[in-house]
Amino acid sequence: MKVTLSALDTSESSFTPLVVIELAQDVKEETKEWLKNRIIAKKKDGGAQLLFRPLLNKYEQETLENQNLYLVGASKIRMLLGAEAVGLVKECNDNTMRAFTYRTRQNFKGFDDNNDDFLTMAECQFIIKHELENLRAKDEKMIPGYPQAKLYPGKSLLRRLLTSGIVIQVFPLHDSEALKKLEDTWYTRFALKYQPIDSIRGYFGETIALYFGFLEYFTFALIPMAVIGLPYYLFVWEDYDKYVIFASFNLIWSTVILELWKRGCANMTYRWGTLLMKRKFEEPRPGFHGVLGINSITGKEEPLYPSYKRQLRIYLVSLPFVCLCLYFSLYVMMIYFDMEVWALGLHENSGSEWTSVLLYVPSIIYAIVIEIMNRLYRYAAEFLTSWENHRLESAYQNHLILKVLVFNFLNCFASLFYIAFVLKDMKLLRQGTFDDYLELFLQFGYVSLFSCVYPLAAAFAVLNNFTEVNSDALKMCRVFKRPFSEPSANIGVWQLAFETMSVISVVTNCALIGMSPQVNAVFPESKADLILIVVAVEHALLALKFILAFAIPDKPRHIQMKLARLEFESLEALKQQQMKLVTENLKEEPMESGKEKAT
Repeated sequence: MKVTLSALDTSESSFTPLVVIELAQDVKEETKEWLKNRIIAKKKDGGAQLLFRPLLNKYEQETLENQNLYLVGASKIRMLLGAEAVGLVKECNDNTMRAFTYRTRQNFKGFDDNNDDFLTMAECQFIIKHELENLRAKDEKMIPGYPQAKLYPGKSLLRRLLTSGIVIQVFPLHDSEALKKLEDTWYTRFALKYQPIDSIRGYFGETIALYFGFLEYFTFALIPMAVIGLPYYLFVWEDYDKYVIFASFNLIWSTVILELWKRGCANMTYRWGTLLMKRKFEEPRPGFHGVLGINSITGKEEPLYPSYKRQLRIYLVSLPFVCLCLYFSLYVMMIYFDMEVWALGLHENSGSEWTSVLLYVPSIIYAIVIEIMNRLYRYAAEFLTSWENHRLESAYQNHLILKVLVFNFLNCFASLFYIAFVLKDMKLLRQGTFDDYLELFLQFGYVSLFSCVYPLAAAFAVLNNFTEVNSDALKMCRVFKRPFSEPSANIGVWQLAFETMSVISVVTNCALIGMSPQVNAVFPESKADLILIVVAVEHALLALKFILAFAIPDKPRHIQMKLARLEFESLEALKQQQMKLVTENLKEEPMESGKEKAT
Protein backbone atom coordinates (compact mmCIF):
# COMPACT_ATOMS: atom_id res chain seq x y z
CA MET A 1 0.00 0.00 0.00
CA LYS A 2 1.07 3.56 -0.66
CA VAL A 3 0.79 5.96 2.28
CA THR A 4 1.60 9.67 2.02
CA LEU A 5 1.99 12.44 4.55
CA SER A 6 -1.20 14.14 3.42
CA ALA A 7 -3.19 11.03 4.37
CA LEU A 8 -1.91 10.88 7.91
CA ASP A 9 -2.86 12.40 11.20
CA THR A 10 -0.12 14.89 12.14
CA SER A 11 -1.88 16.82 14.86
CA GLU A 12 1.05 16.47 17.24
CA SER A 13 3.44 19.23 16.23
CA SER A 14 6.42 17.33 17.61
CA PHE A 15 5.63 14.17 15.65
CA THR A 16 6.25 14.12 11.92
CA PRO A 17 5.60 10.56 10.65
CA LEU A 18 8.44 9.37 8.43
CA VAL A 19 8.48 5.56 8.49
CA VAL A 20 5.73 2.92 8.65
CA ILE A 21 6.08 -0.44 10.41
CA GLU A 22 3.47 -2.96 9.32
CA LEU A 23 2.81 -5.83 11.75
CA ALA A 24 1.06 -9.09 10.98
CA GLN A 25 -2.68 -9.07 11.70
CA ASP A 26 -2.51 -11.60 14.56
CA VAL A 27 0.46 -10.16 16.49
CA LYS A 28 -0.01 -10.49 20.25
CA GLU A 29 -0.51 -7.42 22.42
CA GLU A 30 2.48 -8.21 24.64
CA THR A 31 4.68 -8.28 21.53
CA LYS A 32 3.37 -4.88 20.39
CA GLU A 33 3.97 -3.40 23.83
CA TRP A 34 7.50 -4.84 23.99
CA LEU A 35 8.34 -3.49 20.51
CA LYS A 36 6.95 -0.07 21.38
CA ASN A 37 8.97 0.09 24.61
CA ARG A 38 12.17 -0.87 22.83
CA ILE A 39 11.65 1.79 20.15
CA ILE A 40 10.80 4.65 22.54
CA ALA A 41 13.27 3.68 25.30
CA LYS A 42 16.33 5.89 25.82
CA LYS A 43 19.59 5.02 24.08
CA LYS A 44 21.35 4.37 27.37
CA ASP A 45 18.70 1.74 28.15
CA GLY A 46 19.18 -0.03 24.82
CA GLY A 47 16.31 1.68 23.00
CA ALA A 48 16.17 3.80 19.85
CA GLN A 49 14.62 6.86 21.58
CA LEU A 50 12.22 7.44 18.68
CA LEU A 51 8.56 8.47 18.54
CA PHE A 52 6.09 5.65 17.91
CA ARG A 53 2.34 5.40 17.65
CA PRO A 54 -0.43 3.59 15.72
CA LEU A 55 -1.80 5.04 12.50
CA LEU A 56 -5.05 6.85 13.36
CA ASN A 57 -8.02 7.70 11.19
CA LYS A 58 -8.72 11.33 10.40
CA TYR A 59 -10.94 11.71 13.47
CA GLU A 60 -8.25 10.26 15.78
CA GLN A 61 -10.79 7.92 17.35
CA GLU A 62 -9.56 4.54 16.23
CA THR A 63 -6.61 2.96 14.49
CA LEU A 64 -6.73 1.63 10.97
CA GLU A 65 -6.70 -2.03 9.93
CA ASN A 66 -6.77 -3.57 13.41
CA GLN A 67 -3.77 -1.65 14.70
CA ASN A 68 -1.27 -3.30 12.35
CA LEU A 69 0.23 -0.05 11.00
CA TYR A 70 2.49 2.05 13.22
CA LEU A 71 4.23 5.36 12.52
CA VAL A 72 7.78 6.16 13.53
CA GLY A 73 9.30 9.61 13.83
CA ALA A 74 11.79 11.51 15.95
CA SER A 75 12.12 14.83 17.74
CA LYS A 76 14.28 17.48 16.09
CA ILE A 77 17.09 17.12 18.62
CA ARG A 78 17.02 13.34 18.31
CA MET A 79 17.24 13.64 14.52
CA LEU A 80 20.24 15.98 14.73
CA LEU A 81 22.00 13.64 17.16
CA GLY A 82 21.22 10.80 14.76
CA ALA A 83 22.76 12.78 11.90
CA GLU A 84 25.96 13.05 13.94
CA ALA A 85 25.84 9.32 14.78
CA VAL A 86 25.60 8.21 11.14
CA GLY A 87 28.29 10.69 10.08
CA LEU A 88 26.30 12.92 7.71
CA VAL A 89 28.47 15.56 6.05
CA LYS A 90 27.05 19.06 5.52
CA GLU A 91 28.23 22.36 4.08
CA CYS A 92 29.61 24.88 6.57
CA ASN A 93 29.28 28.66 6.49
CA ASP A 94 32.84 28.88 5.12
CA ASN A 95 31.76 26.73 2.10
CA THR A 96 33.70 23.65 3.27
CA MET A 97 32.13 20.22 3.74
CA ARG A 98 32.44 18.75 7.25
CA ALA A 99 30.93 15.93 9.31
CA PHE A 100 27.94 17.32 11.21
CA THR A 101 28.16 17.57 14.98
CA TYR A 102 25.39 18.77 17.26
CA ARG A 103 27.82 20.86 19.32
CA THR A 104 28.91 22.91 16.28
CA ARG A 105 25.51 22.96 14.55
CA GLN A 106 25.43 26.76 14.28
CA ASN A 107 28.49 26.64 12.00
CA PHE A 108 26.59 24.81 9.24
CA LYS A 109 24.97 26.60 6.33
CA GLY A 110 21.18 26.69 6.46
CA PHE A 111 20.91 25.60 10.09
CA ASP A 112 18.46 27.41 12.33
CA ASP A 113 16.84 26.27 15.57
CA ASN A 114 13.44 27.13 14.07
CA ASN A 115 14.13 25.60 10.65
CA ASP A 116 13.09 22.01 10.00
CA ASP A 117 14.58 21.83 6.49
CA PHE A 118 18.24 21.43 7.45
CA LEU A 119 17.98 17.66 6.99
CA THR A 120 16.17 16.35 3.93
CA MET A 121 13.28 13.94 4.39
CA ALA A 122 15.38 11.19 2.80
CA GLU A 123 18.17 11.80 5.33
CA CYS A 124 15.70 11.72 8.24
CA GLN A 125 14.27 8.42 7.01
CA PHE A 126 17.79 6.99 6.65
CA ILE A 127 18.55 7.98 10.27
CA ILE A 128 15.38 6.28 11.54
CA LYS A 129 16.14 3.14 9.51
CA HIS A 130 19.68 3.12 10.97
CA GLU A 131 18.35 3.39 14.53
CA LEU A 132 15.71 0.69 14.03
CA GLU A 133 18.20 -1.70 12.45
CA ASN A 134 20.62 -1.23 15.33
CA LEU A 135 18.13 -2.17 18.01
CA ARG A 136 19.82 -5.31 19.32
CA ALA A 137 18.89 -7.94 21.88
CA LYS A 138 20.44 -7.60 25.31
CA ASP A 139 19.10 -10.06 27.91
CA GLU A 140 16.10 -11.32 25.93
CA LYS A 141 16.13 -15.02 25.04
CA MET A 142 13.09 -14.77 22.77
CA ILE A 143 10.57 -12.32 21.38
CA PRO A 144 7.80 -11.90 23.99
CA GLY A 145 4.76 -13.92 22.97
CA TYR A 146 6.74 -16.00 20.47
CA PRO A 147 8.94 -18.57 22.29
CA GLN A 148 9.97 -20.09 18.96
CA ALA A 149 11.57 -16.76 17.86
CA LYS A 150 14.86 -17.15 19.71
CA LEU A 151 17.17 -14.22 20.48
CA TYR A 152 20.76 -13.96 21.64
CA PRO A 153 22.85 -10.95 22.72
CA GLY A 154 23.67 -8.75 19.74
CA LYS A 155 20.98 -10.09 17.42
CA SER A 156 19.18 -7.41 15.36
CA LEU A 157 15.61 -7.22 16.67
CA LEU A 158 14.17 -5.85 13.43
CA ARG A 159 15.82 -8.60 11.41
CA ARG A 160 14.41 -11.28 13.74
CA LEU A 161 10.95 -9.73 13.66
CA LEU A 162 11.00 -9.73 9.85
CA THR A 163 12.23 -13.30 9.48
CA SER A 164 9.66 -14.49 12.05
CA GLY A 165 6.82 -12.87 10.11
CA ILE A 166 5.87 -10.62 13.05
CA VAL A 167 6.82 -7.50 11.11
CA ILE A 168 5.62 -7.63 7.51
CA GLN A 169 7.54 -4.65 6.18
CA VAL A 170 9.20 -1.36 7.09
CA PHE A 171 9.06 1.43 4.53
CA PRO A 172 9.47 5.22 4.29
CA LEU A 173 6.50 7.50 3.60
CA HIS A 174 6.03 9.57 0.47
CA ASP A 175 5.55 13.32 0.64
CA SER A 176 2.86 13.92 -1.99
CA GLU A 177 3.63 17.62 -2.41
CA ALA A 178 7.38 17.16 -2.82
CA LEU A 179 6.80 14.16 -5.09
CA LYS A 180 4.52 16.18 -7.38
CA LYS A 181 7.15 18.91 -7.72
CA LEU A 182 9.79 16.34 -8.56
CA GLU A 183 7.59 14.66 -11.18
CA ASP A 184 6.87 17.98 -12.90
CA THR A 185 10.57 18.62 -13.43
CA TRP A 186 11.58 15.04 -14.16
CA TYR A 187 9.47 12.93 -16.48
CA THR A 188 5.90 14.24 -16.95
CA ARG A 189 6.96 16.47 -19.84
CA PHE A 190 8.85 14.38 -22.35
CA ALA A 191 11.76 16.44 -23.65
CA LEU A 192 15.46 16.09 -24.36
CA LYS A 193 16.78 17.73 -21.20
CA TYR A 194 19.03 17.04 -18.25
CA GLN A 195 17.47 15.32 -15.25
CA PRO A 196 17.07 17.18 -11.91
CA ILE A 197 19.73 15.00 -10.25
CA ASP A 198 20.00 17.18 -7.10
CA SER A 199 16.22 17.04 -6.62
CA ILE A 200 16.23 13.27 -7.13
CA ARG A 201 18.98 13.02 -4.50
CA GLY A 202 17.01 15.21 -2.07
CA TYR A 203 13.93 12.97 -2.36
CA PHE A 204 15.30 9.46 -2.98
CA GLY A 205 18.87 9.72 -1.69
CA GLU A 206 22.31 9.40 -3.23
CA THR A 207 22.18 5.80 -4.46
CA ILE A 208 19.12 6.37 -6.66
CA ALA A 209 20.43 9.75 -7.82
CA LEU A 210 23.77 8.20 -8.85
CA TYR A 211 21.97 5.54 -10.89
CA PHE A 212 19.97 8.13 -12.82
CA GLY A 213 23.05 10.33 -13.15
CA PHE A 214 25.02 7.44 -14.60
CA LEU A 215 22.14 6.46 -16.90
CA GLU A 216 22.01 10.00 -18.27
CA TYR A 217 25.79 10.25 -18.60
CA PHE A 218 26.10 6.87 -20.30
CA THR A 219 23.33 7.72 -22.77
CA PHE A 220 25.02 10.94 -23.88
CA ALA A 221 28.40 9.20 -23.96
CA LEU A 222 26.97 6.66 -26.41
CA ILE A 223 26.03 9.32 -28.96
CA PRO A 224 29.54 9.64 -30.54
CA MET A 225 29.71 5.86 -30.96
CA ALA A 226 26.22 5.85 -32.49
CA VAL A 227 27.05 8.68 -34.92
CA ILE A 228 30.29 7.05 -36.06
CA GLY A 229 28.85 3.53 -36.14
CA LEU A 230 25.91 4.40 -38.40
CA PRO A 231 27.91 5.08 -41.60
CA TYR A 232 30.09 2.05 -40.91
CA TYR A 233 26.94 -0.06 -40.77
CA LEU A 234 25.50 1.42 -43.94
CA PHE A 235 28.52 1.60 -46.24
CA VAL A 236 31.42 -0.64 -45.20
CA TRP A 237 29.70 -3.64 -43.63
CA GLU A 238 32.05 -6.32 -44.92
CA ASP A 239 35.25 -4.26 -45.03
CA TYR A 240 37.00 -5.35 -41.84
CA ASP A 241 40.13 -3.34 -42.61
CA LYS A 242 38.32 -0.08 -41.93
CA TYR A 243 36.88 -1.49 -38.74
CA VAL A 244 40.35 -1.34 -37.19
CA ILE A 245 39.94 2.44 -36.88
CA PHE A 246 36.42 2.07 -35.48
CA ALA A 247 37.47 -0.59 -32.94
CA SER A 248 40.47 1.50 -31.84
CA PHE A 249 38.22 4.53 -31.32
CA ASN A 250 35.82 2.30 -29.37
CA LEU A 251 38.56 1.19 -26.99
CA ILE A 252 39.75 4.77 -26.34
CA TRP A 253 36.13 5.89 -25.93
CA SER A 254 35.32 3.19 -23.36
CA THR A 255 38.34 4.18 -21.25
CA VAL A 256 37.79 7.93 -21.42
CA ILE A 257 34.08 7.89 -20.59
CA LEU A 258 34.63 5.72 -17.49
CA GLU A 259 37.45 7.97 -16.22
CA LEU A 260 35.42 11.13 -16.86
CA TRP A 261 32.46 9.58 -15.04
CA LYS A 262 34.61 9.09 -11.94
CA ARG A 263 35.52 12.80 -12.02
CA GLY A 264 31.89 13.86 -12.45
CA CYS A 265 30.79 11.44 -9.73
CA ALA A 266 33.40 12.89 -7.34
CA ASN A 267 32.07 16.41 -8.03
CA MET A 268 28.49 15.37 -7.26
CA THR A 269 29.21 13.31 -4.15
CA TYR A 270 31.52 15.99 -2.69
CA ARG A 271 28.70 18.51 -3.06
CA TRP A 272 26.30 16.04 -1.44
CA GLY A 273 28.76 15.23 1.37
CA THR A 274 28.90 11.47 0.79
CA LEU A 275 32.43 11.56 -0.64
CA LEU A 276 33.67 12.45 2.86
CA MET A 277 31.55 10.04 4.86
CA LYS A 278 33.58 7.49 6.83
CA ARG A 279 31.86 4.25 5.93
CA LYS A 280 34.39 1.82 7.40
CA PHE A 281 33.26 2.71 10.94
CA GLU A 282 29.54 2.31 10.20
CA GLU A 283 27.33 0.08 12.32
CA PRO A 284 27.07 -3.62 11.40
CA ARG A 285 24.27 -4.50 9.01
CA PRO A 286 21.12 -6.09 10.53
CA GLY A 287 21.88 -9.56 9.17
CA PHE A 288 25.38 -9.67 10.68
CA HIS A 289 25.66 -12.06 13.61
CA GLY A 290 28.35 -13.19 16.02
CA VAL A 291 29.37 -13.26 19.67
CA LEU A 292 28.63 -9.95 21.42
CA GLY A 293 31.88 -8.15 22.25
CA ILE A 294 33.77 -4.86 22.03
CA ASN A 295 34.98 -3.57 18.65
CA SER A 296 38.71 -2.94 19.17
CA ILE A 297 38.65 0.08 16.81
CA THR A 298 35.46 1.92 17.77
CA GLY A 299 35.20 0.66 21.37
CA LYS A 300 31.48 -0.04 20.83
CA GLU A 301 29.66 -3.20 21.84
CA GLU A 302 28.62 -5.16 18.77
CA PRO A 303 28.58 -8.73 17.35
CA LEU A 304 32.06 -10.02 16.45
CA TYR A 305 32.81 -12.64 13.81
CA PRO A 306 36.31 -13.85 12.81
CA SER A 307 37.34 -12.79 9.31
CA TYR A 308 39.01 -16.13 8.54
CA LYS A 309 35.68 -17.97 8.97
CA ARG A 310 34.10 -15.64 6.40
CA GLN A 311 36.98 -16.22 3.98
CA LEU A 312 36.66 -20.00 4.39
CA ARG A 313 32.96 -19.79 3.57
CA ILE A 314 33.65 -17.66 0.50
CA TYR A 315 36.48 -19.73 -0.99
CA LEU A 316 35.44 -23.24 0.07
CA VAL A 317 31.67 -23.00 -0.51
CA SER A 318 30.52 -19.90 -2.42
CA LEU A 319 33.26 -19.88 -5.07
CA PRO A 320 32.95 -23.60 -5.96
CA PHE A 321 29.15 -23.22 -6.11
CA VAL A 322 29.41 -20.26 -8.50
CA CYS A 323 31.87 -22.18 -10.69
CA LEU A 324 29.51 -25.18 -10.74
CA CYS A 325 26.62 -22.92 -11.81
CA LEU A 326 28.75 -21.40 -14.57
CA TYR A 327 29.67 -24.87 -15.84
CA PHE A 328 25.99 -25.90 -15.81
CA SER A 329 25.08 -22.73 -17.73
CA LEU A 330 27.68 -23.54 -20.41
CA TYR A 331 26.43 -27.13 -20.57
CA VAL A 332 22.85 -25.92 -21.16
CA MET A 333 24.14 -23.55 -23.87
CA MET A 334 25.84 -26.44 -25.70
CA ILE A 335 22.62 -28.48 -25.53
CA TYR A 336 20.83 -25.50 -27.10
CA PHE A 337 23.29 -25.34 -30.02
CA ASP A 338 22.95 -29.10 -30.53
CA MET A 339 19.16 -28.72 -30.63
CA GLU A 340 19.53 -25.91 -33.18
CA VAL A 341 21.66 -28.13 -35.42
CA TRP A 342 19.22 -31.03 -35.04
CA ALA A 343 16.17 -28.86 -35.89
CA LEU A 344 17.95 -27.30 -38.87
CA GLY A 345 19.00 -30.69 -40.24
CA LEU A 346 15.48 -32.07 -39.83
CA HIS A 347 14.04 -29.08 -41.69
CA GLU A 348 16.54 -29.37 -44.54
CA ASN A 349 15.67 -33.06 -45.01
CA SER A 350 11.87 -32.72 -44.95
CA GLY A 351 11.18 -29.05 -45.70
CA SER A 352 7.65 -29.26 -44.27
CA GLU A 353 5.72 -26.48 -42.48
CA TRP A 354 5.88 -28.49 -39.25
CA THR A 355 9.69 -28.56 -39.30
CA SER A 356 9.84 -24.81 -40.10
CA VAL A 357 7.90 -24.16 -36.88
CA LEU A 358 10.22 -26.57 -35.10
CA LEU A 359 13.16 -24.26 -35.88
CA TYR A 360 11.89 -21.80 -33.22
CA VAL A 361 11.44 -24.45 -30.48
CA PRO A 362 15.11 -24.62 -29.30
CA SER A 363 15.27 -20.83 -28.83
CA ILE A 364 11.97 -20.79 -26.91
CA ILE A 365 13.05 -23.66 -24.65
CA TYR A 366 16.47 -22.07 -24.09
CA ALA A 367 14.92 -18.68 -23.18
CA ILE A 368 12.60 -20.34 -20.62
CA VAL A 369 15.42 -22.41 -19.13
CA ILE A 370 17.69 -19.32 -18.88
CA GLU A 371 14.96 -17.36 -17.05
CA ILE A 372 14.42 -20.24 -14.59
CA MET A 373 18.19 -20.56 -14.05
CA ASN A 374 18.53 -16.81 -13.44
CA ARG A 375 15.81 -16.85 -10.78
CA LEU A 376 17.17 -19.94 -9.01
CA TYR A 377 20.72 -18.59 -9.12
CA ARG A 378 19.67 -15.19 -7.75
CA TYR A 379 17.95 -16.90 -4.80
CA ALA A 380 21.01 -19.09 -4.16
CA ALA A 381 23.37 -16.07 -4.48
CA GLU A 382 21.37 -14.07 -1.90
CA PHE A 383 21.35 -17.05 0.50
CA LEU A 384 25.09 -17.67 0.14
CA THR A 385 26.02 -14.00 0.49
CA SER A 386 23.92 -13.70 3.65
CA TRP A 387 25.47 -16.94 4.97
CA GLU A 388 28.97 -15.49 4.42
CA ASN A 389 28.04 -13.04 7.23
CA HIS A 390 29.49 -9.74 6.01
CA ARG A 391 29.69 -7.02 8.67
CA LEU A 392 28.91 -4.04 6.41
CA GLU A 393 25.96 -3.60 4.08
CA SER A 394 28.31 -2.33 1.37
CA ALA A 395 30.40 -5.52 1.54
CA TYR A 396 27.25 -7.65 1.37
CA GLN A 397 26.00 -5.77 -1.69
CA ASN A 398 29.37 -5.95 -3.45
CA HIS A 399 29.68 -9.74 -3.01
CA LEU A 400 26.08 -10.26 -4.13
CA ILE A 401 26.53 -8.06 -7.19
CA LEU A 402 29.71 -9.87 -8.20
CA LYS A 403 28.00 -13.28 -8.00
CA VAL A 404 25.02 -12.14 -10.06
CA LEU A 405 27.20 -10.18 -12.47
CA VAL A 406 29.47 -13.10 -13.35
CA PHE A 407 26.52 -15.42 -13.94
CA ASN A 408 24.60 -12.90 -16.07
CA PHE A 409 27.72 -12.05 -18.05
CA LEU A 410 28.21 -15.71 -18.93
CA ASN A 411 24.52 -16.23 -19.71
CA CYS A 412 24.34 -13.20 -21.99
CA PHE A 413 27.71 -13.31 -23.73
CA ALA A 414 28.87 -16.96 -23.67
CA SER A 415 26.79 -17.78 -26.73
CA LEU A 416 28.22 -14.73 -28.55
CA PHE A 417 31.79 -15.82 -27.78
CA TYR A 418 30.94 -19.34 -28.98
CA ILE A 419 29.46 -18.02 -32.23
CA ALA A 420 32.40 -15.67 -32.81
CA PHE A 421 35.36 -17.86 -31.92
CA VAL A 422 34.09 -21.45 -32.35
CA LEU A 423 31.45 -21.31 -35.05
CA LYS A 424 33.08 -18.20 -36.61
CA ASP A 425 29.69 -17.14 -37.98
CA MET A 426 29.86 -13.33 -38.17
CA LYS A 427 26.41 -12.95 -39.73
CA LEU A 428 24.83 -14.86 -36.84
CA LEU A 429 26.87 -12.80 -34.39
CA ARG A 430 25.25 -9.60 -35.67
CA GLN A 431 21.75 -10.75 -34.40
CA GLY A 432 21.60 -10.09 -29.87
CA THR A 433 18.87 -9.15 -27.16
CA PHE A 434 18.69 -6.16 -24.84
CA ASP A 435 17.37 -4.78 -15.02
CA ASP A 436 19.03 -0.84 -13.85
CA TYR A 437 22.81 -1.16 -13.70
CA LEU A 438 22.77 -4.73 -15.01
CA GLU A 439 20.97 -3.60 -18.15
CA LEU A 440 23.43 -0.75 -18.65
CA PHE A 441 26.32 -3.15 -18.07
CA LEU A 442 24.98 -5.53 -20.69
CA GLN A 443 24.49 -2.62 -23.09
CA PHE A 444 28.09 -1.58 -22.55
CA GLY A 445 29.12 -5.13 -23.35
CA TYR A 446 27.13 -5.23 -26.58
CA VAL A 447 28.62 -1.89 -27.67
CA SER A 448 32.24 -2.57 -26.71
CA LEU A 449 32.87 -6.32 -26.96
CA PHE A 450 31.87 -6.85 -30.59
CA SER A 451 31.95 -3.30 -31.97
CA CYS A 452 33.82 -4.21 -35.14
CA VAL A 453 31.09 -6.70 -36.09
CA TYR A 454 27.97 -4.73 -35.15
CA PRO A 455 28.64 -0.96 -34.97
CA LEU A 456 24.91 -0.16 -34.88
CA ALA A 457 24.62 -1.42 -31.25
CA ALA A 458 25.37 2.05 -29.80
CA ALA A 459 22.56 3.68 -31.79
CA PHE A 460 20.01 1.17 -30.49
CA ALA A 461 21.35 1.63 -26.94
CA VAL A 462 20.85 5.42 -27.17
CA LEU A 463 17.25 5.03 -28.35
CA ASN A 464 16.57 2.51 -25.59
CA ASN A 465 18.04 4.70 -22.86
CA PHE A 466 16.08 7.82 -23.76
CA THR A 467 12.89 5.88 -23.00
CA GLU A 468 14.55 4.05 -20.07
CA VAL A 469 15.10 7.33 -18.18
CA ASN A 470 11.40 8.20 -18.23
CA SER A 471 10.10 4.69 -17.61
CA ASP A 472 12.45 4.19 -14.63
CA ALA A 473 11.45 7.60 -13.23
CA LEU A 474 7.76 6.68 -13.52
CA LYS A 475 8.37 3.38 -11.72
CA MET A 476 10.25 5.10 -8.88
CA CYS A 477 7.52 7.71 -8.34
CA ARG A 478 4.31 5.82 -9.06
CA VAL A 479 4.83 2.05 -9.13
CA PHE A 480 7.36 1.06 -6.46
CA LYS A 481 7.30 1.83 -2.76
CA ARG A 482 9.68 4.62 -1.83
CA PRO A 483 13.09 3.11 -1.03
CA PHE A 484 15.14 4.14 1.98
CA SER A 485 17.91 6.58 1.18
CA GLU A 486 21.39 5.06 1.24
CA PRO A 487 24.44 7.40 1.21
CA SER A 488 26.82 6.50 -1.63
CA ALA A 489 30.09 8.02 -2.83
CA ASN A 490 30.13 6.22 -6.20
CA ILE A 491 28.45 3.42 -8.13
CA GLY A 492 30.49 0.86 -6.17
CA VAL A 493 31.51 -2.44 -7.67
CA TRP A 494 29.74 -1.54 -10.91
CA GLN A 495 32.63 0.80 -11.75
CA LEU A 496 35.02 -2.16 -11.57
CA ALA A 497 32.62 -4.25 -13.66
CA PHE A 498 32.50 -1.67 -16.45
CA GLU A 499 36.27 -1.24 -16.42
CA THR A 500 36.79 -5.01 -16.59
CA MET A 501 34.41 -5.18 -19.53
CA SER A 502 36.39 -2.49 -21.36
CA VAL A 503 39.60 -4.54 -20.91
CA ILE A 504 37.90 -7.69 -22.23
CA SER A 505 36.65 -5.69 -25.21
CA VAL A 506 40.26 -5.01 -26.29
CA VAL A 507 40.90 -8.74 -26.56
CA THR A 508 37.65 -9.60 -28.36
CA ASN A 509 37.88 -6.80 -30.94
CA CYS A 510 41.53 -7.55 -31.77
CA ALA A 511 40.70 -11.25 -32.11
CA LEU A 512 37.70 -10.57 -34.37
CA ILE A 513 39.74 -8.29 -36.62
CA GLY A 514 42.51 -10.91 -36.78
CA MET A 515 39.94 -13.52 -37.86
CA SER A 516 38.58 -11.41 -40.74
CA PRO A 517 39.16 -12.72 -44.30
CA GLN A 518 40.74 -9.41 -45.38
CA VAL A 519 43.38 -9.53 -42.66
CA ASN A 520 43.98 -13.25 -43.17
CA ALA A 521 44.56 -12.61 -46.88
CA VAL A 522 47.63 -10.50 -46.01
CA PHE A 523 49.20 -13.55 -44.32
CA PRO A 524 48.15 -16.45 -46.56
CA GLU A 525 50.99 -18.77 -45.50
CA SER A 526 52.22 -17.70 -42.05
CA LYS A 527 49.47 -17.68 -39.45
CA ALA A 528 52.09 -17.35 -36.69
CA ASP A 529 53.02 -13.86 -37.96
CA LEU A 530 49.35 -12.88 -37.94
CA ILE A 531 48.90 -14.07 -34.36
CA LEU A 532 52.03 -12.22 -33.24
CA ILE A 533 50.85 -8.98 -34.88
CA VAL A 534 47.35 -9.28 -33.37
CA VAL A 535 48.84 -9.92 -29.91
CA ALA A 536 51.24 -6.97 -30.33
CA VAL A 537 48.38 -4.64 -31.35
CA GLU A 538 46.30 -5.91 -28.44
CA HIS A 539 49.14 -5.20 -25.97
CA ALA A 540 49.70 -1.74 -27.48
CA LEU A 541 46.00 -0.87 -27.14
CA LEU A 542 45.92 -2.18 -23.56
CA ALA A 543 48.99 -0.07 -22.76
CA LEU A 544 47.28 2.99 -24.29
CA LYS A 545 44.17 2.23 -22.27
CA PHE A 546 46.06 2.06 -18.96
CA ILE A 547 48.06 5.21 -19.79
CA LEU A 548 44.81 7.10 -20.40
CA ALA A 549 43.33 5.75 -17.16
CA PHE A 550 46.43 6.88 -15.26
CA ALA A 551 46.64 10.28 -16.99
CA ILE A 552 43.02 11.24 -16.20
CA PRO A 553 42.73 11.81 -12.40
CA ASP A 554 39.75 10.21 -10.68
CA LYS A 555 39.01 13.47 -8.84
CA PRO A 556 39.21 17.02 -10.24
CA ARG A 557 42.06 19.21 -8.96
CA HIS A 558 39.84 21.46 -6.85
CA ILE A 559 38.27 18.43 -5.11
CA GLN A 560 41.72 16.99 -4.39
CA MET A 561 42.81 20.31 -2.84
CA LYS A 562 39.69 20.52 -0.65
CA LEU A 563 40.17 16.95 0.58
CA ALA A 564 43.86 17.59 1.28
CA ARG A 565 42.95 20.78 3.18
CA LEU A 566 40.46 18.89 5.36
CA GLU A 567 43.06 16.21 6.11
CA PHE A 568 45.61 18.89 7.06
CA GLU A 569 43.11 20.61 9.36
CA SER A 570 42.29 17.28 11.02
CA LEU A 571 45.98 16.63 11.68
CA GLU A 572 46.47 20.15 13.06
CA ALA A 573 43.45 19.76 15.36
CA LEU A 574 44.84 16.45 16.59
CA LYS A 575 48.24 18.07 17.30
CA GLN A 576 46.63 20.93 19.23
CA GLN A 577 44.60 18.46 21.26
CA GLN A 578 47.73 16.46 22.11
CA MET A 579 49.65 19.64 23.04
CA LYS A 580 46.80 20.71 25.30
CA LEU A 581 46.89 17.35 27.09
CA VAL A 582 50.70 17.56 27.51
CA THR A 583 50.44 21.11 28.90
CA GLU A 584 47.77 20.12 31.38
CA ASN A 585 49.89 17.16 32.56
CA LEU A 586 52.92 19.42 33.03
CA LYS A 587 50.90 21.83 35.14
CA GLU A 588 49.68 19.03 37.39
CA GLU A 589 53.10 17.42 37.96
CA PRO A 590 54.66 20.19 40.20
CA MET A 591 51.56 20.23 42.39
CA GLU A 592 51.74 16.47 42.86
CA SER A 593 55.50 16.55 43.68
CA GLY A 594 54.93 19.38 46.18
CA LYS A 595 52.29 17.34 47.97
CA GLU A 596 54.66 14.38 48.14
CA LYS A 597 57.40 16.55 49.77
CA ALA A 598 54.94 17.95 52.29
CA THR A 599 53.92 14.45 53.21
